[in-house]
Amino acid sequence: MRVLITVACLVGLTATGAMGYDAGGGEQRLLESVDVMRIVFSPSKMTSSVRVLRGACPQEEATHTDSDFGPGQYVVQAGFAEDEAAAASWTVPADRFPLRFDLAEIMFATSGATQSTTTQWGVEIWEGTPASGTMVASFASDDLIIPHLTMPPGTSGTIIQFLIDPNDPEQIYINDNGTQSYTVAFRILHHNQPGNPCISSPPTSANAFPTTDTSGLQAASGNWIDMVTGSFCVCGEGWTTFQQLPGICTPSGDWVLRSFYTPFGCEPASGACCHVDGSCDDTSEDACLIAGGAWQGDGTDCGSTECPQPQGACCLEASGNCVDSEADVCAAFGGVWHDGEACATFVCFPIGACCLPDGACLDDQSPEQCDAAGGAFQGDGTDCGTTDCPAPTSWCCTNAGGDCFVLEEADCLLFGGDWGPPGGTCEDADACDDGDPCPADVDGSGDVGVDDLLQVLGDWGLTGASPSDVNGDLVVNVDDLLMVISAWGPC
Repeated sequence: MRVLITVACLVGLTATGAMGYDAGGGEQRLLESVDVMRIVFSPSKMTSSVRVLRGACPQEEATHTDSDFGPGQYVVQAGFAEDEAAAASWTVPADRFPLRFDLAEIMFATSGATQSTTTQWGVEIWEGTPASGTMVASFASDDLIIPHLTMPPGTSGTIIQFLIDPNDPEQIYINDNGTQSYTVAFRILHHNQPGNPCISSPPTSANAFPTTDTSGLQAASGNWIDMVTGSFCVCGEGWTTFQQLPGICTPSGDWVLRSFYTPFGCEPASGACCHVDGSCDDTSEDACLIAGGAWQGDGTDCGSTECPQPQGACCLEASGNCVDSEADVCAAFGGVWHDGEACATFVCFPIGACCLPDGACLDDQSPEQCDAAGGAFQGDGTDCGTTDCPAPTSWCCTNAGGDCFVLEEADCLLFGGDWGPPGGTCEDADACDDGDPCPADVDGSGDVGVDDLLQVLGDWGLTGASPSDVNGDLVVNVDDLLMVISAWGPC
């Protein structure tokens, strides 16, 4: 047997029914299989989709029948006429209002049909009961947006499920009109060969009908029928409960019809949420999942929940060991914790080659030692024998025109250019500058003499930029002393 998952939107229906119902037309049949026609409607978009989503509050069921809406014995109410409606009203606790209508479903069946049947149908939703309440929504099948009910020949059942898309901004909300009740009705809008109400029933060979259960009538005042008017209609007309029907007209069971709703005013379920950093807060399941946490379930709380703490590699310099641990344990033992790392793959104390700015290389350096020397650590296990440290670059200026390029010193000298100090760039203030015409005049007196010589000797070994660095190689040494001697005299 097929399961029909049909998506549709419904267009408005306003019905004022009267009915000449004939309970004598009921036939008990074994439905060995039951199809499902599910309709999910998005009122604002006039589109539909198949979804089952939970609302902010737990969804609740309203029903009178004890049917499980599956295969089994049902009474096919074959005396049901065109334009009649089967309905159920339910009384719910006052604190459930306002409530959101989610879903309604009803069982239709055929009994020995000799042809495929197509039934035009509608659904109505009421605040209160049909006798004293207000219709808040109505929809009808049109076989364009909303499918008609089509069933094959034979004896079979189909459940019409009508849902409102919970993501749609237009929802059906039901308020308490003082009766703490609401009603859902399914109406047959068109039969095949409808017959004459109260005189001849619609032929079972060509039509589908609503069903009642076989376990006895449990809610006579909660089951309703909207009967058509006719000259020989002895059961009555208009909206009537089963309790109000004459004995010969009263069905033997409840309509196989139920509804689901979501209370509007309750708070989302709350529970403990464990985050990846080991922290915990009490929040809703949706908020926890959005934050990337692990929700611990309804009713849990952080006070009684022990969230797993993140693990990492703990490097202990005193012992040279690595231990996988939590952050607070690592800190207590004076270790350095590395979040998300594992000792199996993480090197706590790397030793390797260090490339200095001048292109030199130092072996057996830790990252900290290399950084202190101004170098670039080449990685654990590296050595200068296999490491090619890059030669330093600096600005290189042409003798004519002052154009500037960043080159290694050897290349700059091959071009015949003027090369700046190691690490220099063309954006440096002194790049391609003519510079000091008398760099050996260290004290700026206008001539090169003993005072300049003594200042160079006093700054001997000093690194970095200074007046005593006469040749600009960032170190005061014998080269600077020789330049002072060679430039002896007035500038």
